[in-house]
Amino acid sequence: MADMAGPVQILVVDDEEPIRNALKKFLQQQQFEVYAAGSGDEALQQLKRHRIALMLCDIRMPGTSGVDLVPAALEIEPELAILMLTAVNDATSAALCMQRGAMDYLTKPIELADLGRAVQRALKRREMLLENRQLNQWLKEEVTTRTAELQRERMKLERLSIATLEALVNALEAKDPYMRGHSARVADLSATVAHHLGMSEEDVELVRIAGRLHDIGKIGTREAVLNKQGALTPEEFEHVRQHVIIGSQILAPLTHLGDIIPAVRHHHERFDGTGYPDGLRGEAIPLSARVIGAAEVYDALTTSRAYQEKMPPDKAIARSADLVGTVLDPAVFEALSSVVARRRTLVFLDDGGDTTTA
Repeated sequence: MADMAGPVQILVVDDEEPIRNALKKFLQQQQFEVYAAGSGDEALQQLKRHRIALMLCDIRMPGTSGVDLVPAALEIEPELAILMLTAVNDATSAALCMQRGAMDYLTKPIELADLGRAVQRALKRREMLLENRQLNQWLKEEVTTRTAELQRERMKLERLSIATLEALVNALEAKDPYMRGHSARVADLSATVAHHLGMSEEDVELVRIAGRLHDIGKIGTREAVLNKQGALTPEEFEHVRQHVIIGSQILAPLTHLGDIIPAVRHHHERFDGTGYPDGLRGEAIPLSARVIGAAEVYDALTTSRAYQEKMPPDKAIARSADLVGTVLDPAVFEALSSVVARRRTLVFLDDGGDTTTA
């Protein structure tokens, strides 16, 4: 059933009032009608009262968690689009929410522009699903109905397969305090850089998915090597290098992910041609891989490691500048630098749940 005329109704669910208010204010500025709930139970009551199109929901709440709220909300409102908000440490739970029917998740800190795009994207996907359903009601022929059912099943399987793989990556990273949340952070930063470079919305989303899955091949890396504190031996380094090939092999049977496989395979290529696995050079490296590679360098510099202190953003960008032309594509670095500078003034949700506005 299509929505009646009037502003789109959104429900914001978060147990922290300052965050609820910040999200509500931002979405009202975008001309949405916004309701708020401080708990899962309150959210379910609001869903029964109003015709909500999209629910923006925090993962971690007292009482009913985001993971349990997703199926309960969809039972009340089957056409609901659900967008999760998560701290990086909860990325595994976010992937589980997608398996249960959420459309997507964003990791904190969240940039206003990113949030706005994610909301529009989720509403567009919801509208497409509603249109397909309406079309099915008009076309009564058995063949058409069956084809539409198969298409819906395929879309569901595609979403489940991505969410399941993301859950695997997040579970793998959760074992290592230095790597926890790495792929989710790289994905969000890569998508923002891709948008800054003028890539289409569809390509930006492919970059986000590729970023979340870029290290899936590390499932095949020996734990002793993954957890090693000191320098790797040549044999160990060669073993680690295999993760990009293993990753592309894991994803190869999932033909609907075809466009992300080059990004996964080539994110360790270097701009001067000295990277791996194929020694690609310059623009022969897929743009999505160059973007993820740059985001990965920045994330490594700004995250604590056993062997290094984390750098503040300005120092990490200065250090990354030294790699331009050898490791990094100059145009991608410029975009990364602009995004990081803008993030420092626009971020309004951080990992501690503080709320600030630019």
